[in-house]
Amino acid sequence: MPHEIAPTLQFTHQQQPTALVAGAWLVHVLSHKSTMHEISAQLQQAASQPGLHWDLTQISSLDHIGAQMLWRTWGKRRPAHISMLPAHEGLFARLEEVSQIALPSPAKPRLTRTMQLGAQVLGLFNHLHSFTALLGQLMLDLARFARHPMKAPWKELSANVYRTGAQALGITALVGILIGVVLSYLSAQQLRTFGGDLYIVNILGMSIIRELGPMLAAILVAGRSGSAITAQLGVMRVTEELDAMRVMGIPHGYRLIMPKVLALALAMPLLVIWTDVMALAGGMISAQALLGMSPEFFIYKLPEAVPLLNYWIGLAKGVTFGVLIALIACHYGLRIEPNTESLGRGTTNSVVVAITIVIIADAVFAIIFSKSGY
Repeated sequence: MPHEIAPTLQFTHQQQPTALVAGAWLVHVLSHKSTMHEISAQLQQAASQPGLHWDLTQISSLDHIGAQMLWRTWGKRRPAHISMLPAHEGLFARLEEVSQIALPSPAKPRLTRTMQLGAQVLGLFNHLHSFTALLGQLMLDLARFARHPMKAPWKELSANVYRTGAQALGITALVGILIGVVLSYLSAQQLRTFGGDLYIVNILGMSIIRELGPMLAAILVAGRSGSAITAQLGVMRVTEELDAMRVMGIPHGYRLIMPKVLALALAMPLLVIWTDVMALAGGMISAQALLGMSPEFFIYKLPEAVPLLNYWIGLAKGVTFGVLIALIACHYGLRIEPNTESLGRGTTNSVVVAITIVIIADAVFAIIFSKSGY
């Protein structure tokens, strides 16, 4: 292919001001940074001079990109004085035709704000209806499980306990230790000011065993296991495995939903205990480093500072949070449509709603047991 002549734009003033356009106005020639910068500056200069005579007869090659640049410089209409080759007439005739097409006005929103609010309220009731149906089916499946325990899906239950519980020990331990260290460090700074070093056991024990332990475990499980459950059911919906199970007469609730709910109900209290231990261990390390309090004394004072009822409240929170996380994850997993966009949106909504519901449930526990465990 022969080498194209670089595009140029020159101004002459022999008889009248003239813009002389020459060279190859092709996209692969104009795409060079230096060429584009120079041509753009010259075109801006030409646009500021109305009444120019445009001479395009020296253009060796022209494509739609080059023609479009000239057309925009002209203000999307032909100049009063212009000369060009007949071969290039068609490009500018097409641009002139396209410029006369009226663009459609943006469509007004089909739904008003009131209608959008109504749609959201209806969507909320739809979610509540589906969630209630899921909860009712779970009750029936649990009754079947109690009547025929030998035919229960023990393998699915064991696998879910391992995935949601045992595999989450690492991350819960790490977060628990760090939270314990941070809480102990901040508390020690204030207690040292007032001479109340011994009360660090009360602060750490009550806050971790009653509140932070169950909450940390629940948030981590919601982000880790809840999203995994939703994604698993969503992929089964996308690959039509759920439809295949229905055709074969395998109930979704008994084989998929119930094992996951029971697994989280069993695993969450154990994770709460594990998180409590790790957080208290981190607090003991920080208390020894900042206040010189030995771990033996910390462990000795802990039962006296924290009544046993707080431990049972924490375990009850663990069971409740586990059931809620599993139900919400399964609810959103079953509602996923057979496309990848719905899968991502459903997984995100599952995690956000699960964490929100866990915080609301924790607030309810705080109100109910506001006068207990002190």
